[in-house]
Amino acid sequence: MAFTRTYDGDAPVRVNKWLGQTGVCSRREAEGLIADGLVTIDGEVVADAGRKIAPGQTLILNDRAEAALAAGVTILLNKPVGYVSGQPEPGKTPAVRLLTPANRMGDGAAPARDASLPPIGRLDEDSRGLLLLSSDGVVAKAVIGPQSDLDKEYLVVVDGAVTEARLSRLRHGLELDGRQLKPARVTQVQGQQLRFVLKEGRNRQIRRMCDLVGLEVVDLQRVRIGPLRLSDLPEGRWRHLTADERKGLVS
Repeated sequence: MAFTRTYDGDAPVRVNKWLGQTGVCSRREAEGLIADGLVTIDGEVVADAGRKIAPGQTLILNDRAEAALAAGVTILLNKPVGYVSGQPEPGKTPAVRLLTPANRMGDGAAPARDASLPPIGRLDEDSRGLLLLSSDGVVAKAVIGPQSDLDKEYLVVVDGAVTEARLSRLRHGLELDGRQLKPARVTQVQGQQLRFVLKEGRNRQIRRMCDLVGLEVVDLQRVRIGPLRLSDLPEGRWRHLTADERKGLVS
């Protein structure tokens, strides 16, 4: 089914700007789709890159437009400890080394060894779990762009006494690098295992948060990014993002 969205803003806005702001595609990509006649508003093909969409009007990207936007590759990887997310320093092993045919789950070819697949949200070398690697700029913007509202969920094992006072401080009131953190959802799963749900991703945020309240992180696993769950993907294995999953991220 073609992509359909009704504009709910208060005032008319240029189509390319609106699509860029909502994370559907970049402004440049939107201009290309318009030039190719792949965008309609209320059934009328948009012919002018400067065209504005008014409140209540419905925009449709046809199937060819959807296919063009989905041309990028996005990989879901269950990263083990010991691999770095991005470009490695000497002596470090990048997570992309795991993207081999032998480690693949499901359909789809393994990316070329020299393919550019930057991480969409880092996962430290000493952390494990769900890592997205993608050449799809729309997915990247939806996950880590300034307007992204996707939360990320982690299961964390700590050393130290888990008290209500410490949990309360983790949920709100902490600062990192002189800036207040957004409120976090932090609950005790059982014993020393905590569940963190964050709306932001500062450098080594969870480990530094725990350090501030006198807890030491022993194990950290990311299990969810927005609607994407690690589920039963084995550690060290990977699979391609499905079309429905992509739509769930960018819509």
